[in-house]
Amino acid sequence: MKASTLKQPAAPKAKRIEVRAGRPPKELAGEVDGRILDAARRVFLLRGFEGASIDEIAEAARSGKRTIYARFRDKRALFTEVVTHDILARIAEFKVGAPIGTTVEERLTSAAATLLHWGLDADRMGLMRLAIAEAHRFPELAATVNRRARELSTELGVHLLRELTQSDEIGKLPAFGADRLHETARLFLDLIAVPMLLRALFEVDLKVLDEEIDAHVARGVAFFLAACRNEC
Repeated sequence: MKASTLKQPAAPKAKRIEVRAGRPPKELAGEVDGRILDAARRVFLLRGFEGASIDEIAEAARSGKRTIYARFRDKRALFTEVVTHDILARIAEFKVGAPIGTTVEERLTSAAATLLHWGLDADRMGLMRLAIAEAHRFPELAATVNRRARELSTELGVHLLRELTQSDEIGKLPAFGADRLHETARLFLDLIAVPMLLRALFEVDLKVLDEEIDAHVARGVAFFLAACRNEC
């Protein structure tokens, strides 16, 4: 006689997790967007526009291709967003701490040096080089970034000059009057920031350039203030 086989009770079925369709909460959506843009920036810097793929970006972002395409029409749209976000948004977000020094020259030198040390980092320069290299493919993007970068940096310059000179006698000079401050700020940036920016776009080792920033700013600020005192 065969021994009877006891039938084991069936294991309870795992409860299926219900996934709700629709848009994720704003906090989660922002985190996903940030992951995608950060991953895309890294892949574009490593591969260039032509060599980068949505597959690799999705893997780097720990996200699905469907998620990326739900936010960006194609690789061109993603590249455009990366460039505008990393260059323009970062200029707009820049905040300088309390400048060091007792004289207006010392404070202005401190603020300008902080701006250049912050701005001329390897990733930011790499992305700008890439945007310039792809200008033939994205002419409107190149023109927009150039125009908006100048506008935003000029606004930043106006803010710095107004804040740093208002408590000093130099703030009463015509160059710092409300009707001329915008032009003065642009001249200040063209003298102090633009030459270093152009060099940074071609320098292989930015550490060498970084070591020259403080001396360059000190010379430029002294020249700038002397010109302003002589009715620039």
